[in-house]
Amino acid sequence: MDSSVALGRLELARPLMTRGSCLPEGGQSAHLNGCVPLSHQVAGHKYGVDKVGILQHPDGTVLKQLQPPPRGPREMQFYSMVCAEDHCDPCLVDLKTHLPKYYGTWSSPDAPTDLYLKLEDVTRRFQKPCIMDVKIGQKSYDPFASQEKREQQIRKYPLMEEIGFLLLGMRVYKVGSDSYDTYDQHYGRGLVKDTIKEGLSKFFYNGDILRKDAITASILEVQKILQWFEGQSRFSFYASSLLFVYEGVSMPNHVSQTVRENPIAPEACEQNNNINQSLSMYSLHKKGCGRSHYQAKQDNGVWRSSQQPNGNHSVARLEEDRKESKSEAGQETVSDVEVKMIDFAHVFTSDVPDQGYIYGLKNLLKVLHQILEE
Repeated sequence: MDSSVALGRLELARPLMTRGSCLPEGGQSAHLNGCVPLSHQVAGHKYGVDKVGILQHPDGTVLKQLQPPPRGPREMQFYSMVCAEDHCDPCLVDLKTHLPKYYGTWSSPDAPTDLYLKLEDVTRRFQKPCIMDVKIGQKSYDPFASQEKREQQIRKYPLMEEIGFLLLGMRVYKVGSDSYDTYDQHYGRGLVKDTIKEGLSKFFYNGDILRKDAITASILEVQKILQWFEGQSRFSFYASSLLFVYEGVSMPNHVSQTVRENPIAPEACEQNNNINQSLSMYSLHKKGCGRSHYQAKQDNGVWRSSQQPNGNHSVARLEEDRKESKSEAGQETVSDVEVKMIDFAHVFTSDVPDQGYIYGLKNLLKVLHQILEE
């Protein structure tokens, strides 16, 4: 968000910090209808601190406040396009599986013009969710950014082009102390080529062991996203992230089943969230937001075959190891890791593969493999 959906974001140059509650005060919270700041957010704009932020709705969904035009309307249009129920575009159908579920928009009756994207909280089914937000790509600014904006983004992390990703934050459950270690963006920006592996490995260390099961599952999920990117040449993503979540409770059979037992309440799809209604509210911005950017191109359903990403383990081998691990733990139905794409305020149509994002995914996979194999 410029941040996180369902989320969390976060710190190495500055040591650990614990995030406290930032509930809105007095009249500021009067129109929120029971919504509260997202307690497990690890990166991005925070409610009560920035002009826009992330909230938790009483029904369990996440509310991401719409950013000013053209970013906010552009992100809303992207979600509306990908998650439309009446399309059968194979490229978009596949992409949808890598995004949090989208329930349209929400606004309070007392402030109907303050729109929020209503999204799935992908951490909801976990008892002790470990959360990591990683910005992907060689550039964190889009082609229409001003020179000042470009220089500003490059100064924030000069190694972005070389490394291809940036750790924005993480929240890691420590089994021994029953507490969380939290790291913010300063931590990630302090990582260099020689320390990126060690910095990323902290996300999978629970104070007792390195969670290789979570690493393996994460690799599999990232490889699926890489396969989608290598098979499409319709979109380019800038300043977009991957949200990683795994269960901090050591034994997988202890993972919460709340996603099955407590599905999203009907209120999640209330009339207030009508997608067409929300789009019409921004009709004046359609030209500036480039709605034409999202005109679907026909690809005749043909996907180019993609090669295996960097790493010594094949997808089949990783899947086999993962199944064996689940079988030994007595878990068969609950996936132990979620990896979702988030933040789409800077997505544009293209006619070539998104090489910057692909480069970042491959480098991230390379580091994950190195952590797994040591």
